[in-house]
Amino acid sequence: MKVLITDKINEAAGKILDGIAQVDFIPTLPEDELAQKIVDYDALMVRSQTKVTKKILEAGKNLKIVGRAGVGVDNIDIEAATQNGVIVVNSPDGNTNAAAEHTLALMLAMSRNIPSAALSTKEGKWERSKFTGVEVFGKTLGIIGFGKIGHHVANVALALGMHVVVSDPYTTKEAVEKIGAKYVTSLDEFWPQCDYITIHTPKTKETTALINKNTLNRMKKGVRIINCARGGIIDEAALKDALLSGQVHSAAIDVFETEPDIKASPLYNCDCNITMTPHLGASTAEAQFNVAIDVAEQIKEVLTGGSAKAAINIPALKADVLEPVKEYMGLAENLGSLVQQLSKGNIKNVNISVNGNLAELNIAPLEVAVQKGIFSNTVEGVNFVNAPLIAKKRGIDIITSKSEKDCTFIGSISVTLTTDTEVNTVTGALIAKNMPRIVRINDYNMSIEAEEHMLIVPHENKPSMIAKVAAVIGENSININRMQVAQKSNQKDNVSIMIITIDKDVDDKTMDTINKIDGIQNAQYIKLNT
Repeated sequence: MKVLITDKINEAAGKILDGIAQVDFIPTLPEDELAQKIVDYDALMVRSQTKVTKKILEAGKNLKIVGRAGVGVDNIDIEAATQNGVIVVNSPDGNTNAAAEHTLALMLAMSRNIPSAALSTKEGKWERSKFTGVEVFGKTLGIIGFGKIGHHVANVALALGMHVVVSDPYTTKEAVEKIGAKYVTSLDEFWPQCDYITIHTPKTKETTALINKNTLNRMKKGVRIINCARGGIIDEAALKDALLSGQVHSAAIDVFETEPDIKASPLYNCDCNITMTPHLGASTAEAQFNVAIDVAEQIKEVLTGGSAKAAINIPALKADVLEPVKEYMGLAENLGSLVQQLSKGNIKNVNISVNGNLAELNIAPLEVAVQKGIFSNTVEGVNFVNAPLIAKKRGIDIITSKSEKDCTFIGSISVTLTTDTEVNTVTGALIAKNMPRIVRINDYNMSIEAEEHMLIVPHENKPSMIAKVAAVIGENSININRMQVAQKSNQKDNVSIMIITIDKDVDDKTMDTINKIDGIQNAQYIKLNT
């Protein structure tokens, strides 16, 4: 067996793999060169510089696993990897200390004006009064996201004598109060309490532009903001305006929406009180060593017949179980994501029912795929390995059933999600080989291909409804790819739904405009990981 390692990964990774494979270290290569070289390799290990594209994955005929020595896998085409049967793994915990320490370093540097004071002193000036700072002792630090990094930041902040408040709908009051911090149930309560705010969440539909013009104006005047999580969680143009107006006293930012093109950011060359670093959160010798060791051990485990502990895309199941249901995996994941986004309230249980040829198969991989879809919009780092553990930890019952009744389709999957306020059901089916479709949403029958951006628009049956919705979409420079109008089999309440697939995100303002159209009933934007 052969393993290819690139992007200046710590040599300790090679030592772990030496006993089972030939290990070759190479510099970062362009796509075409790597595609030519990868043909003979069983595993590839990269950092962020190498882009593992569809072309490279298709060229890797012997490739079994790609390991990313770090947390993010944005540089790897996950869909192409899955289609080519390549496991993708990362190291979700290897840089926890590094990211937490960089957050704290930025907070202290910002508080004491260290970057600008250092530059002034190097220029031969002695401007002590100009760089008078503030102490963090006694101040309130607000933490958004109480995962491992947020938890570590909280512990150190408390040791520095700060008060800590936490906002995270996916943790418990007991877990926060156990370390001596305060738990708040809503961001409305959170914003005005904080002297400092630091972010430790993934970038999802819910967290994109979480800090924006509106939320910035609800914060305490003179707040200080730190972001070492993901670019795009902060609206950078809105932050610039808040810095210039004094609503935000200062900011320390390590991640940007336009990385690595920092000149494209509104914060570039801003004449305001901001400290910027080039995504250094995980850039310590220790973190790079830890992630290299972690991923190398997972590659070794897979190449010797075991399972990866942090697989991103493929369940830790035997190939003979996965093979018969692999054509339904993407559909199952999309159904889970769709039904979760349609539902309000806290999830109580999930019922997964299969029909047709699926009734004769082991559907364990599909159960995992549905669960991954359900949590994909709300939980950082969810994958096929940990999705069932997340459901179990949250006390969510997963109930499966099979029906041997005659089925119109080759095979179908229905997912019913019950919350404390409502019940929603979606159904998908394979209508022909390699043709998965969404065929039912609650009582509405349809046949539409799942796409990344979708609108579900319930509406009264009256003239011009489609035209009015289409006009709003067009006015906001959004292109309609496909559209269907679905009706209930027993039409009594004069309501249908439009299912519209579009080419990009829909913002809240556009959705508000659609929902204000007379006759529209709770239109929703759905984003799927197709």
